[in-house]
Parts: sequence; structure tokens; C-alpha cells
Amino acid sequence: MKKKKIYLTEVVAGHKNMDYQQLYSYVLSEIEKKHLIPIKASGLNGKKPALYNSYWLTEQEKEETDISEELKYKIHPLLDTTYYQKYPKRYQQEKKEILLLSDYLTKSKNCLNTSETINERSFEIFHREKFLDREGGMDLLSRLGISAEDLNFYRTSEPMSYYSRQKQTPQNFLIIENKDTFYSMRRYLINGNQKIFDLKIETLIYGGGKGIYKTFEDYVSFVEPYFADKNNQVYYFGDLDYEGILIYEILAEKYKHNTDIILFVQGYKKMLEKAEIFGIDELPDTKEGQNRNIGEKFFSFFEKDYQEKIRNILELGKYIPQEIVNEADYQKCEK
Repeated sequence: MKKKKIYLTEVVAGHKNMDYQQLYSYVLSEIEKKHLIPIKASGLNGKKPALYNSYWLTEQEKEETDISEELKYKIHPLLDTTYYQKYPKRYQQEKKEILLLSDYLTKSKNCLNTSETINERSFEIFHREKFLDREGGMDLLSRLGISAEDLNFYRTSEPMSYYSRQKQTPQNFLIIENKDTFYSMRRYLINGNQKIFDLKIETLIYGGGKGIYKTFEDYVSFVEPYFADKNNQVYYFGDLDYEGILIYEILAEKYKHNTDIILFVQGYKKMLEKAEIFGIDELPDTKEGQNRNIGEKFFSFFEKDYQEKIRNILELGKYIPQEIVNEADYQKCEK
């Protein structure tokens, strides 16, 4: 093990915040850890309790001392270095990113006045656009006591896909869970039709399954001014299975203070009608792993006989995909 001579006066200078008794306890603990080895020939310092005037400093202790000093005096004060003082080896592993963040806060803190996306801020600070989101960057910030709010960045959702037949208000918005149904309904409306299953629809929104939880934020942020009309009505239409029901119930609850989202009942009734024609036994089996903890809000939109039909399908382990309806079905209902 490599050793370097260090004088007691140097130890004192590096721990000015300690009184003599604290310094004595610290030196004894370092001796026990074999980080410091007393040089007995150097003599005692004449105090009580006494300490030797010089020591051999092992290379490990020197390295940890250097790290401690670096964390205390070279890192921006907004960063909490407590964790890395305790785990200096972890600091060595993450030193590059910590110094980049420290340097950014020192030189470019004013840039935080402007909000940026998570990937934009990540590249700006760490020169890697995915570091914060996918490469452990958020854990690093947590260890340093820094939040997303401190760095003024936000997460993005996939842009909301929608089609508006016209922009007058009030109007009906219809959220579609699946892409194929969105495309077929959009095509139907583009071809000059106004109603689907007897409901006049002006705007279609592609939900993308659970992705709607995030993309619907675009709606409540009013992508275009006509979205903001409080007299607009928002409908939801998705698969008839546990997951599809739960998506609706979570979405309606999450945004209940922004808008009242109701079911496109006509669409679900058409799904049930066609399922009965095909035969319930011919329906696909419910996908494994679905959360079955659904509530009653979804069922409240249906008469009792329809509620029983839906529950029966679910209890049989079957489901009705939204794609059971198609453009030919819309045409038969157009008036």
C-alpha cells in the first residue's frame, strides 16, 4: 500500500470546523481504519489527550480526502453532496455528470428561466439527450437533491392526432381508442358524412389506448381555440374489455374538472349487436394480465339489459374489439 507523510498541522487545517476533542476522536478513528499510521519518532504534540505530530497517510485515505475536498469546495452549492461524501467510489463513477451539472449551474443558471423539454435540458447540461429520461439521470438528480422543477424541464407526450371536420362551436368530440377505427371514421367524415351511428361528429381524437392519459393534456391545454368552448361535448369509444373500460373510467375521473367525458353509447351498442350475430363463443379471449378492477361509471350509461350483456361477455373471458365495426356500419346509420 502506498503511503505519504502528513503532518498533524495539515490534518488540523483540513478540519477547521472541529474542536480539539473532535479532532482527537477523528484521528483515532482514522488510525483504527488504518487510513493513518502514527510516526512515533515524530513525538507527541504536548496536548491532552496527546496526538503524534506526523502520520503515514495511506493512498486510499488520500484519495478519499481529495474527493471530500472536491465535493466541499468545487461543486455548486445548490447540489447536496452528502450522499457522495458517504460513498466516494460512487462519486468517482458519476463525477463527469456531476461536474457537468455543477458547471452548468455556475455558468448558465439563467437558462433555467426558460422551461424546456426533458431531452432538450438533458442535452444542454449533459450533452446526451436521453441521459435524464433513460440513462439514470433522474436518479442522479435525486442523489444531489435536485428536482425537475429546479431544472425547469417537463416531459412530453406523443402529439395528439385529431381530425376536425369544422371548427364552429359548440361541437361533438369523439375519442377513439384504436388506430384503425380512427382512420376509418376519419375517412368517412372526410367523404362528406356528418353522423356516425346517428351522432353528429365534428372532431375525432386518436386515443392510442392508455396513451390518451398524456395526449389528452393537449386537449385540455386547447391546441386550438375552438377546443376551449365549454359547450363542447366529449365522447369516448374503445374496446369492450376490462382494459378499455378502465381506460375510460380513469380518463373521465382524471379530467372531470376540465370536461365531462361521456360514452359513445351508440357505438358500443353496435358492437354488441354485431357480436351477437357472430356468436359470443366466436369472440376472442380476454388478454391475460388485464386489470379487472373496474367501477360502475362505464355501466351507468347503459340500460339494465345491456349491462347484463356486457358483464356476461366479460365473465365468459371474452371481449369485443372496437374493430368489429367498420365503415359499412356507419353508412347504414347515416341519415
